[in-house]
Amino acid sequence: MRSIVILAALGFLSFFVTLSSLPVYAVGRGASEALAGLATSVMLVSTVVCQLTVPMLLRRFGTGPVMCVGLIALGAPTPALLLGTGITPLLAVSVVRGLGFAILTVTLPLVATEVSPRERHGAAIGLYGLAIAVPQLVMVPVGLALTEAGGFEWVAWLGIAPLLALPFVRQLAGRPRPPAVKDASAEDIGDTVETAVPSTTVQQQTGRGVPGLASVTAVLLTSTLAGGGILTILPVQRPGASAAWALVAFGITAALVRWAVGLMADRRGTRSLLGWGIVGNVIGLAVVACGATSAGLTGDVLVVLGAFIFGCGYGAVQNLTLLIGFAIAGEQRARASAVWNASFDLGTAIGALLVGSVAAWASLPLAVLVCIALIAASAVPGLRVARLAAQDETRARPERAS
Repeated sequence: MRSIVILAALGFLSFFVTLSSLPVYAVGRGASEALAGLATSVMLVSTVVCQLTVPMLLRRFGTGPVMCVGLIALGAPTPALLLGTGITPLLAVSVVRGLGFAILTVTLPLVATEVSPRERHGAAIGLYGLAIAVPQLVMVPVGLALTEAGGFEWVAWLGIAPLLALPFVRQLAGRPRPPAVKDASAEDIGDTVETAVPSTTVQQQTGRGVPGLASVTAVLLTSTLAGGGILTILPVQRPGASAAWALVAFGITAALVRWAVGLMADRRGTRSLLGWGIVGNVIGLAVVACGATSAGLTGDVLVVLGAFIFGCGYGAVQNLTLLIGFAIAGEQRARASAVWNASFDLGTAIGALLVGSVAAWASLPLAVLVCIALIAASAVPGLRVARLAAQDETRARPERAS
């Protein structure tokens, strides 16, 4: 797990240090403001397309070689952002970096559960999420500040950080999966479903394979759609200190809750926790909408409070949907990781466009209500899959005891 934390921290450092700084740099090189975010969009599109091919690459070449290629593709091309003029070189580099980022995002959570005891999968995913959150909170403002001060060269060279993680890949590649713990909690579906009953039985009963996985990732998709929209449009619709504090509150609570809920899932299972995570999303968004319609200090307080509550639900849903996806996927865990990550990135990208469009056409509260409706629609099938998974594990307990 120490190696995974280092890999995640260095890899996501490279991603986040250029996330907000690259559009500013593109404008400084002559790109129009309309095209400023194109490099980031191209990178995310490249990421999503490649994510769906990573399971095949892992089967054919193995974890070690694929992860090394991902680290090199993400880190090595970053200094090339300093070459040439115009936006075309930035787009070419972004495509390559997107391929590397896709490999990293699919492989790391998968390996995190493989190198951890089954009764600690929730904690492993939570720790992985924490390793992502720290670079996000630190490097986004650092990259932006350096670029605005004319020091994008420092940003470009910080982007090679994934290359420093290459020695740690050796410690993960080919490591056998730890054995299951026989006395795990009956509710701990993330740890025990896969070993208690054959994967084909689990897939038939817990949401019927691909449809079950789709139902769970739909919960994630709607949550990240709302998150991407709020992160994008809130500073525009409500400029000032309240938006800044709201984004800080959202980022910190999402990271901490994602880690904490993993520890809770190892003890209590994921079924009831997922419901509370969805409720947190809905309540948080509703409070943000109320704050957006209120003026003065009251509105500022409500926006920050709503972002805090939404961050709690957002972090919980991230961890729990991944755990449930791994549990119902059986032997297709790499596919579950690919689908989960593609849903996360697609939701963020679509949310930025959808929420921004609705807010510009009507109002931010209406955009938030649309997000709430989408989350509520995804909750019913998603919670049904979680319930069926818990029931299957409960039925399997006498068989495991015998």
